[in-house]
Amino acid sequence: MEFFYILLGLCIGIFSGIFGIGGGFILTPVLILFGIPPLSAIGTSLMYSIGTSVSGVAAHLRFKNILWKPAAVLGIVGIGATQVAHPLVVWLEKMGYDETIIPIFYIVLLAYFALSLLYKQSKRKKTPQSMAEIQFSYPKAVFIGFTGGFISTTLGVGGGFVMVPMLISLMKFPSRKAVGTSLVSVFFIVSAGFLTYASSVQIDYKLGLLLILGALVGTQLGAKLTTIYSSEQIQKYLGALYITILSSVILKLVHLDKAGLGIITLYVLTMLVLFLKETISHTRRKTSTS
Repeated sequence: MEFFYILLGLCIGIFSGIFGIGGGFILTPVLILFGIPPLSAIGTSLMYSIGTSVSGVAAHLRFKNILWKPAAVLGIVGIGATQVAHPLVVWLEKMGYDETIIPIFYIVLLAYFALSLLYKQSKRKKTPQSMAEIQFSYPKAVFIGFTGGFISTTLGVGGGFVMVPMLISLMKFPSRKAVGTSLVSVFFIVSAGFLTYASSVQIDYKLGLLLILGALVGTQLGAKLTTIYSSEQIQKYLGALYITILSSVILKLVHLDKAGLGIITLYVLTMLVLFLKETISHTRRKTSTS
């Protein structure tokens, strides 16, 4: 079972590196599907997201995908938002609403961002690629950072799955820059969220460490993949991921846990095969032209 968790961490780490998510976005519903209580799943996912974000930042730093000023604003505001959200989550658990409200919150967010990415991409002729097209503003950055931090603590995710599409749609970031910048702010947000949960929720630290062990390799591979895929492709695959997680959470609510886990597994395996195929093709093209 320990090897399985390392492999799970590696697979999710790949998606973290390519999509700029902390990893908890995928891991939290998976742990809940495995029968782990929602608050414990959130705490473990936040711990895992610290590892994926650190590894992802190191990788994206090499590819110059990080814009530091937006990342700092997002991270600082996000930390404040985690402290606002935590009392709400504790209250939901005390009232017995956590196993219903949290999944519903997931569903609404996933549906919105899936439609946002896929629909807007079909309407957009070309994703902005130049730095001059980025529309940075402090009000927008504060809004994105607060939203990411609040949702991070509420759902046990890095916040990147919210901030990446918002950076793309509201500030016109190219996908690669949105991914790298998001991971920096995710580190600060999940660290604050994890410390808050660690003081009040029982966390399986051994499980978290096994997952992180796999993530250290996975995030490096994912970051490398951003150099192979276009911004449009990254957005398309991220939108498909949102729809996959959305479907699994809906199935969980109607007590079809295994079916939900099966959908996630199918998506992950499909994407891993696609990533491997594209990497081999890219390597061959690069070798033939050199």
